[in-house]
Amino acid sequence: MLYYLSQYILDWAHGTEWESRLSFLRLFKYITVRCAGAAVTALILSWWLGPKIIRWLKDLKFGQEYADKAEEAGLSNTRVNKKGTPTMGGVLIVIVLIFSTMLWAQWNAQVELTMLSVFVLAGLGFYDDYAKIMKQSGGGTPPRVKLITQFSLAAFVGIYLWNLPAMSELHLLGSKNIIHSNLVTDLMLPFYKYPVHVGVAAGILVVMLAIVGSSNAVNLTDGLDGLAIGCTLIVGFVFLFFTYLAGNFKAAAYLQIPFVPGAGELTVFCAALLGAGLGFLWFNCHPAQVFMGDTGSLALGGAFGIVAVLIHQPLVLVIAGGMFVLEALSVILQKGWFKFTRLKTGTGRRIFLMAPLHHHFEKKGWHESQVVMRFYILCVLCAVVALATLKLR
Repeated sequence: MLYYLSQYILDWAHGTEWESRLSFLRLFKYITVRCAGAAVTALILSWWLGPKIIRWLKDLKFGQEYADKAEEAGLSNTRVNKKGTPTMGGVLIVIVLIFSTMLWAQWNAQVELTMLSVFVLAGLGFYDDYAKIMKQSGGGTPPRVKLITQFSLAAFVGIYLWNLPAMSELHLLGSKNIIHSNLVTDLMLPFYKYPVHVGVAAGILVVMLAIVGSSNAVNLTDGLDGLAIGCTLIVGFVFLFFTYLAGNFKAAAYLQIPFVPGAGELTVFCAALLGAGLGFLWFNCHPAQVFMGDTGSLALGGAFGIVAVLIHQPLVLVIAGGMFVLEALSVILQKGWFKFTRLKTGTGRRIFLMAPLHHHFEKKGWHESQVVMRFYILCVLCAVVALATLKLR
């Protein structure tokens, strides 16, 4: 919005005495300036809105009064009592994220599609959180309904991108050739510089798995104070770099990664996400004043999935979000092994003391803050490996 306003004013002032006085408005053309503006706006807005939204949620009694799975498993003895802490704090993240992005970004198909996905998934998460609060149980929305909604959204995104006329380009350094690859039918592999053709069906499936898998993985990670949002910030920092490089033809050509026209504006979105995330962490750090709930975790995870797809790097998300992947795998393995052993022996067995993985380490005696900080460290390691794929190919 500010970009369009600045350009309108500059056009109006062109050829007049005001042109030189208003020349500073040209700064709004630069993505770096708008990224900084989006991050700072989101952070300050979070600080300002945070106490108001927390108070509002408390007034509405949108708090978790029921015992969660961790408390039922006996972990409450090692924790601060969290009953009554308001949930649905993801409302703060989503409001600030969308507002800051609309204020500072140039609107294009990538930005609009990303914000649409965030809005839809936040709505799904809000409904799930509301159902849990009304029932005062951990049930919420039936998993089948959540998956149908998520896969429907992801299928829409995949089909839309397949029909999008804009093509991504990979310019090979030292070569005059430009390899054209479709965002859906061609897949980029980490540590490999050439696109691999996978076809329409497989391509759309990858898009769906990236969005749905990422959304649910972040959701499963959201179980300790500051854990999900802290890991989100680290992964968001990785995609801040990737989106900027993907939208810059010279940088993309030098690094031999796909150049996606318009993807640079997703950098503004990522910067707004970082500002909103830092602002939320201010209130979510131990002991948390508010939980993000499914409202925030489903939306943030879905945002990573669609951004990764839009810059032609869905598999890099698996590396950058390695901790999210491990959390999701721990749940899948735990449930799968339990059902398998119960079928074979009549008694279900477990691989971990408790899933998701962060609860396993709590069961082993780690303090909540220890688990969070050590997961941060591992998440940083995953981020470094993901960034290394830019050159190691």
